[in-house]
Amino acid sequence: MKLATLCYVRHRGRTLMMHRIRKKKDVHAGKWNGLGGKFLPGESPEDCVIREVKEESGLSLIRPRWHGVLTFPAFSHGEDWRVFVFTARRFTGRLTRCDEGDLRWIKDSELPSLNLWEGDRIFMSWLETDKIFSGIFVYRRGRLLRHRAVFY
Repeated sequence: MKLATLCYVRHRGRTLMMHRIRKKKDVHAGKWNGLGGKFLPGESPEDCVIREVKEESGLSLIRPRWHGVLTFPAFSHGEDWRVFVFTARRFTGRLTRCDEGDLRWIKDSELPSLNLWEGDRIFMSWLETDKIFSGIFVYRRGRLLRHRAVFY
C-alpha cells in the first residue's frame, strides 16, 4: 500500500494547483491536482504534507488542517493508495518551479472546470465542512466506478 498526502493550499479565493505535465510515467499525467506525495519512512501525515508542499512549491505550511483519509484500491499498478487530505490557509515563502508540473493559483470558482480526477470533484466539496471523512474511490482504467464515504 502506498501512503500519501494531498493538500489544497488556499489564499484569497484561489487554490494552488499543479498541472501534472512534466514527470514521465505519471499516473496523474495531464490532470490538475493539489500538492503532496508519498510518505518517507517514519513520517507522520503532517510531516509528509509539510515536506512535500515545500519540495513542490517552496511554500512552508503553517498548521495545515487535516480533513480525512481516502482509499483508492488498486489505483496504480495494482497497488492500493491511502491518502491523507489537508488544506492550508497559512504559509510563508514564495512559489518556486516544480519538476512535476506547472503550479498555478486557480480561482476557486474555476476548479470544477479543470481536468481533475472524477472523484476529486466529489471530495473537494467535503473540504468545506467541519466533518472528518473516510472515503473510498474505486477506479478502473482511469474511470471512477464507485465511491462511498463515512463522515464523523
